[in-house]
Amino acid sequence: MKFRSLFFAVFLVATGASAQSKKTITTTSTLPRPKLVVGIVVDQMRWDYLYRYYDRYQAGGFKRMLNEGFTCENTLIPYIPTVTAIGHSTVYTGSVPSIHGIAGNDFIIQATGKSMYCTDDSTVTAVGSTSIAGKMSPRNLLASTITDELKLATNFRSKVIGIALKDRGGILPAGHAANAAYWFDDANGAWISSTYYMKDLPAWVKAFNAGKPAEKYLKQDWNTLYPLNTYVQSATDNSPRYEGKFSGAEAPTFPIKTSELYKGRIGMIRSTPYGNSLTLDLAKAAVENEQLGKNVVTDFLAVSLSSTDYVGHQFGPNSVEAEDTYLRLDNDLSAFFTYLDAKVGKGNYTVFLTADHGAAHNPQFLIDHNIPAGYWDETAARTQLNKLLEDKYKAKNLVLGLNNYQVNFNNALISKEAISEEALKADCIAALQKQAGVAYAVDMQKVQAANIPEDLRTRISNGYNVERSGTIQIILKPGWYGGHGGTGTTHGTWNPYDAHIPLVFMGWGIKHGSLVRETHMTDIAATLAALLHIQAPSGNIGAPIGEVLKWFKD
Repeated sequence: MKFRSLFFAVFLVATGASAQSKKTITTTSTLPRPKLVVGIVVDQMRWDYLYRYYDRYQAGGFKRMLNEGFTCENTLIPYIPTVTAIGHSTVYTGSVPSIHGIAGNDFIIQATGKSMYCTDDSTVTAVGSTSIAGKMSPRNLLASTITDELKLATNFRSKVIGIALKDRGGILPAGHAANAAYWFDDANGAWISSTYYMKDLPAWVKAFNAGKPAEKYLKQDWNTLYPLNTYVQSATDNSPRYEGKFSGAEAPTFPIKTSELYKGRIGMIRSTPYGNSLTLDLAKAAVENEQLGKNVVTDFLAVSLSSTDYVGHQFGPNSVEAEDTYLRLDNDLSAFFTYLDAKVGKGNYTVFLTADHGAAHNPQFLIDHNIPAGYWDETAARTQLNKLLEDKYKAKNLVLGLNNYQVNFNNALISKEAISEEALKADCIAALQKQAGVAYAVDMQKVQAANIPEDLRTRISNGYNVERSGTIQIILKPGWYGGHGGTGTTHGTWNPYDAHIPLVFMGWGIKHGSLVRETHMTDIAATLAALLHIQAPSGNIGAPIGEVLKWFKD
C-alpha cells in the first residue's frame, strides 16, 4: 500500500513537472525577420569620416547608427583594385573579382582584347530615356547577390529595388532577379531603368521625374551649412592647388553658384551634396509607392550614394566641400531614418552602411606637408613598355593598357607572332620595377611564389580574374597613385586610405556595440544571410560577423 501511494505521488510530481515544462515552451508559426533591409553604400567614404566630423554630426544620422547600432571598426577590402563596381559587387555577393567576375569599372576581355564596362548590355534598351545610358543590366556579374538569395528564399515574393546616380551603384547591388534598378541619366535629367527590368517606368517614377527635382536643387546654389571658418578643413591650404573647380567658376571656393553654372548641364548635380539628397528622395518615394516593408516577407532596398565620390574626386578629402557634403549627408540620413521609423516602424527594419572604397590624399598635398607621396604616370609607363617590347620583339602595341594597375597584353598579337608570354612578362616586370613609385610588379599567375607580404599576395589573388584581368599586378608605393599631377583625388590601391571602410549595422536583430577585430567587405553578405536565415550568395567566401547579431553567443 505504501508502495502504491509513493508511486502515485511520484507520478503526480512527474506529470506536473511535464505539464509545467510544456507551459514554458513557446512556439511561433513564423520565423521572425525584419520587414525591410536597407543597404546604404556611401561611395568613396573613408572609415575615418565616421569620426573626423563626429562633433558636428546630428543625433539622428551617423551618430544614431553608432549609438544605437553595431560598428565594425576594422573592416577591410580583401582585393585590389579598389573601385566602385567591384566594391558594390563584393558587398552584395560576399565574393571577390576572381569569382564574381566584375574585375573593374571597365576591364579588358583577355580573349578578345576588347574593353567592357561592368554593366554594359547591348541586348537591352533604356526605359525612361532614349540615350545609351539605359543599355545596362547585371548580366556581367557571375555570382548571385544577397538580394537574389532573398528572392529565391521567398519564392520571389520579396521586393528588391536598387537606386543610385551611377548605373553600377544601382544595378549590381539589386542583383539579377530585382524588381527594378534606377539610375540617373544626365541626358534628360531623369531617373531611368532598362528593358532588363521593365517595359515602362512606373507611374510614380514618371511623376517624380516630372517635378524636375535635380533642377530645383541646382537652383538653390551650394553654400556651407555653417560659417565657413568653423569647418575642420577651413584652414588656409591654397585650395586651387589641390582642388578642382567647376567649369565656369573662378576658383574652388564657396559659395558655389550652381544656379548660374549648370546652364542645362543637369549632371552637375552629381558633384554636389544635392545628388545624395535626390537619391534619398527617390528612395523614400520607392518605399511609399512600392509599399516596401508592408509585405508578408522581407523586402530589400539597396541605395548607393554616389555624390560623395564625385565630390571627393574633384575636391579631395582635405576640402571644405567634402566636409560639407558629409555634414549634409548626415542630415539627409537622419531624415531618411525618421521617415523609415514612421513608415516601416522603428525596430522593424535593418539598415547597414558601408562604402565601396575609400580615397587617397592628394599627393601634392602630402608632398607639401613633407609626407611621402607621388604620381605614377600610367600613359608614360605604357609608352615605355611598348617601345621596349617593340624594339625586342618587332611588334607594336603589345601592351593594350595598364587598366586597374594591371598590364593587359595584346594576346591575339602575341599568339599571331608566336611570342613567349613568359618572356614578355619578365621584361615588363623588370622594367616596371625600375620606375619611380612602383613597389612591386607581380606575375598574377605566380603570385603565391612572389616575394611580397602575405596580405598583398591574398589581395592580388582575390582580385585576379583569369578572363577579365591583366597578367601583371602593379603595386605602387604608399601615397602614390596613377596620374601625372592634378587636383582632387582617386582610389584603386590596397592601402588603408583606399581599403579601410566603415561598416555599421542598426535596427532589427542588431546588437549595440563595436568590434575591433579584422573583418572584411566579403563578410557583409554572409552576415545578412545569417540575419535573414537564408542561404549565402553562390560565390560567397565571407563569414558571418556573429557579434553583430542579437542571438549570437560567444
